[in-house]
Amino acid sequence: MNDTLLLDADLRASARLLNATGRLTVEDDPEHYRVALQGHPALAEFFRTELNWTLEVHKVAGLIRLHKRRHDVPADRGPRLVREKQPLAGTLVMILVCLACEQLWRRPRMSVRELMQAIAQVCAADTTDGRLPRFPVVATEHGSKKEARHNRQSLADALKILVAEGTITVDADLDRALADENGDLIVTASRDRLATKFSSLSPTLLQLDDMPPDQHAAALSAESLLDHTAHTAGDAPTLEQRRLNAIRRLVDDPATDPLDDDTDTTPYLHTLTGRERALNAVAALGLTATVRRDWWQVTDPSGQSSSIDFPNGRRTERQAALALLATLPGREDPTAPLTLTDIADLFLQLRANQPRWAATYERMHALASAAAAELTSVGLLTPDPAHPDTWLPTPGVHLWRVRVRQPSPAATSDLGPALPLFPPPETVQDAPTPDAAHQARRGDDG
Repeated sequence: MNDTLLLDADLRASARLLNATGRLTVEDDPEHYRVALQGHPALAEFFRTELNWTLEVHKVAGLIRLHKRRHDVPADRGPRLVREKQPLAGTLVMILVCLACEQLWRRPRMSVRELMQAIAQVCAADTTDGRLPRFPVVATEHGSKKEARHNRQSLADALKILVAEGTITVDADLDRALADENGDLIVTASRDRLATKFSSLSPTLLQLDDMPPDQHAAALSAESLLDHTAHTAGDAPTLEQRRLNAIRRLVDDPATDPLDDDTDTTPYLHTLTGRERALNAVAALGLTATVRRDWWQVTDPSGQSSSIDFPNGRRTERQAALALLATLPGREDPTAPLTLTDIADLFLQLRANQPRWAATYERMHALASAAAAELTSVGLLTPDPAHPDTWLPTPGVHLWRVRVRQPSPAATSDLGPALPLFPPPETVQDAPTPDAAHQARRGDDG
C-alpha cells in the first residue's frame, strides 16, 4: 500500500466513527462531521481503494453516509431496539421500519395515527398473499387487545430506530402516544435522508424469491444487477475478493481468523503483500492489531468506534468472563469444546472458595451463559453450530493473561465487606497495546 493512501491523523477519528455507525450527521456530531466534510475526498478514496465501500456526502441533508458491504454478514449485527438492553430488532420491527419510510416518503409530515392507519391498509392488502403480516392496532373481532398492543409497541420501536439515526423527528414521547389507542403525535421526516437509505439493489429486480436464502446477502451487496449472477457458489474467489473479505473483517470485527479463506492456496493474510496491506489499513484507522499466525485481534484504544469495553468493568458477569478466560489457555486441550455445564462447574468451584461472590445468581447456568456471551462478543469464544449451549475457544485466548486475586481468610468474615474477585481494571494483565499505528504496522507474531 502506498503511503499516499494512508489517512491523515485528523481524519482517523471521523473514519472510525463512519466505520462503526455508517453515518455522521451535522446535529449529532458537528465536529467530526465538519472534519469529514473537509476531508471527504481522502476518506472516499481510502474506503474505495482498501474496502470497496462507497462514501457519499449529502450537504443538503447534513449527512455523510458510508455504504458498507459484506458477503459474510455477521448474524449479530443490525438495528438494535432503543431500550435498556438493546436487543436486535425483530422481523416485525424491520418490516415496520420499511413501511414507515414508504409512507413518510409520500407524506413527510403526518400524525402517528395516520401513519398507523396507512401501514395497516398496506398490510391488509398483502396479508392474503403472505407477503406482509396482519397489523391490527386496535382490538377487533379478528384481533385481541394483546396483539394490538404488541403491534403498537413494535411501531414505537421502529420509529425510535428512525429517530436515533436522524431520519425522522417526533414532537412527543412515542411510548406514551402508542400505549393508548387514542394517543397521537406528529412525525416529521427528512426526504433527503430517506433517499440515502436505499443503498441496496431492488429485491424484486434481484429475483430473491428464486434464490436460496444463503445467497441473499451476497446478492443484496452486489454492485450491479449483473454482478450478483456473475459468480456461482462453486466458483473460487478471486484474489481481489479474498483481499476485500479479509480486510473488511479486520476493520469491522474484533477478531479475525486468517485461515478462514475459501481457497486451497496460501491464506491472504499469510502472504507478505496481504499482511502489509492489512496492517496499513488497520493503522490508517488508528486501530491496534495484535497478530498471531493463527489469529488477529483488533482493538480501538480510543473507544470511539466500538461499544466493547472488555475487560474493564466490575459487573459480576464481566468478572465471571475473566475467571473463565483465566482457565482457557491452561486446559489440557485449549481448543476442546466448552459446555454450559463445564462453565457452571467452574463457577461453583470459585464460589466454594469465595461464598459471597455472585450471590445474586441462584442458578450458575445463567451466570455461565452471560459470561460466555461476554467472551463471544470479543471473539474469544464462538458458538458451536452443531451443539447448543456449547462454545469453541479461539486462538485469541492465548493473547490474554488474567490473574485472579483470592481474598484472605479475614475477608470472608461477616464483619467486613467482601473483596472483589478481581483487581481494578487497570491491573488486569491483557495483550500489550503500544502505540496504535506502530503496533498495527509491526504486528506481534506469536
